[in-house]
Amino acid sequence: MPELPDLEVFAENLHKRFKNKSLKSIAVGRSKNLSLSVKELEKAIVGVDLTKIYRKGKTLELEFKNKNFLELHLMLNGEIKLMEEGEVVKYSIIDFIFKDGKGFSFTDFQGMAKATLNPEAATAPDAFDKEMDQAFFKQLLSKKRGAIKQVLLDQKSIRGIGNAYADEILWDARISPLSIAKAIPEKVVEKLFTSLIKVLKEGVKSIKKIDPDIVSGEIRDFMKVHQTKNPNSPTGSKIIIGKVGSKKTYYTEEQELYE
Repeated sequence: MPELPDLEVFAENLHKRFKNKSLKSIAVGRSKNLSLSVKELEKAIVGVDLTKIYRKGKTLELEFKNKNFLELHLMLNGEIKLMEEGEVVKYSIIDFIFKDGKGFSFTDFQGMAKATLNPEAATAPDAFDKEMDQAFFKQLLSKKRGAIKQVLLDQKSIRGIGNAYADEILWDARISPLSIAKAIPEKVVEKLFTSLIKVLKEGVKSIKKIDPDIVSGEIRDFMKVHQTKNPNSPTGSKIIIGKVGSKKTYYTEEQELYE
């Protein structure tokens, strides 16, 4: 599943390609994946300039000149595929074609990805939002009795972090993913917050370096523990593969357990 750094780069690249272009038409392949009827969606966005594409949490946001917003949630296997008018794309949910004949398709072979027009504002902050500062983070963790990894993954607490980056963040902070969130000392929480921002930003930079034009897929080769190509972390500690809740989890004995 694409996570914050992946989607941040996808959004930036899509914005560069399609900003201020007028949407000529849409073709809907799976209407049940929409929050409204096809006719209502056409009325809302067809013939309107697409002013901005950006990321929020784990979604891509399409902002139109008439102030309508279309939220695309890729779920586990959704993808964005660049296309041209007349091209047939497999597993398409929506094809977006602009007046210059270029466009992109929102696809999912599992049929789980969703498109929502003008969604309600989320209550939890995005990991890159200004309000997601150290004070907010300390207060959040002080109330959580669950494992710290589960807190990082909870989109009702912080939006954008997924399984792979949660492992990377916790390794960088040297905190066991099994640690009880509220048991982590304040100074260690401060370190964890620094690691959270650092790892996510480094992820964005690494993805851009490897594939500057990427709009879909996952690049994980640069990760330090959430990967299978090396049996050890960069510091030489053996990578342990276990589970936290239902999530496959990569960590090492370097990471301290707080209970």
